[in-house]
Amino acid sequence: MPVNPTRGGIHLPRYEYRYRKPRRRRPRLSRVLLVLLLVLALIYPFFEAYHLTVDRRTITIAGLHQNLRGLRIVYVSDIHTGARYQQWRVNELVKTINSQSADVVLLGGDYAEDSSGALAFFNNLPKIQARLGVFAVLGEHDRTEPESNLSMIIKAMDAAGVTPLINSVSRIKVGQTYLYLSGVDDYQGGNPDVSAVAKQLRQEDFVIFLAHNPDQLPDAIKASGADGDSHWFDLALFGHTHGGQLTLLGLPLLPSYIPDLGERYLRGWLEENRAHILISNGVGTSLFPVRLFAPPQLHVITLKNKANS
Repeated sequence: MPVNPTRGGIHLPRYEYRYRKPRRRRPRLSRVLLVLLLVLALIYPFFEAYHLTVDRRTITIAGLHQNLRGLRIVYVSDIHTGARYQQWRVNELVKTINSQSADVVLLGGDYAEDSSGALAFFNNLPKIQARLGVFAVLGEHDRTEPESNLSMIIKAMDAAGVTPLINSVSRIKVGQTYLYLSGVDDYQGGNPDVSAVAKQLRQEDFVIFLAHNPDQLPDAIKASGADGDSHWFDLALFGHTHGGQLTLLGLPLLPSYIPDLGERYLRGWLEENRAHILISNGVGTSLFPVRLFAPPQLHVITLKNKANS
């Protein structure tokens, strides 16, 4: 063995130095997954905002007239056309509505970001198909100044084949009975008169009540019909809340979407005052073009007679 020169009379072994190229550490799988999850978390709210869901629900009504059994209602609210919801999306939405074979189509307000946008919405609205007609209420965004836009919006609605329900009732003959559609002006931006609407209806009528904001509900429950009965509507449809639009673990991240009535009236189906009540997530977005665990909804509601009634 080769040896180094002696050091202090001791022979030391000689080692040859060999250079070893350092190995590159591969990223750990956990880090890769974490990055992917972060990317998905950023992308998903935009995806959800564009992914329209169809909520199908059959509701039972005691003593429902046989001519109304199986009636199919399509309900859409809070479209918010504009920079975030362009005309091509409105066109696609109408195609989806028309594919549902609706007897009645009901629109729940907030068609754009202001009254001028709402006017443009109805001027550009493709034909909505429904056997018995299309009816609509207005939201707070549709009732912004100038007030003169209201009459123009009503004219545009009529031209588009949409009947406005602004503190009014429409009676539709269906076979040997009638379907009553009632609606009020917006709770925040308009001048709703629930009492005047209720006095045109009776407990024996089948009534659908439309209002944009669920905070209108207490006034509707306190109102009395023409016969003095507070049970003057059977189905109530609301929008406005967007289901919270951005939620986590069922709680809204934007408190401004919570109605004054509280989180119970944030989204979904309820039963109160012997009536079925829906607060829809709506279709479009406001403030931000995203949704989180509050997907946009189009509702298809079918009427059924309650058993043993």
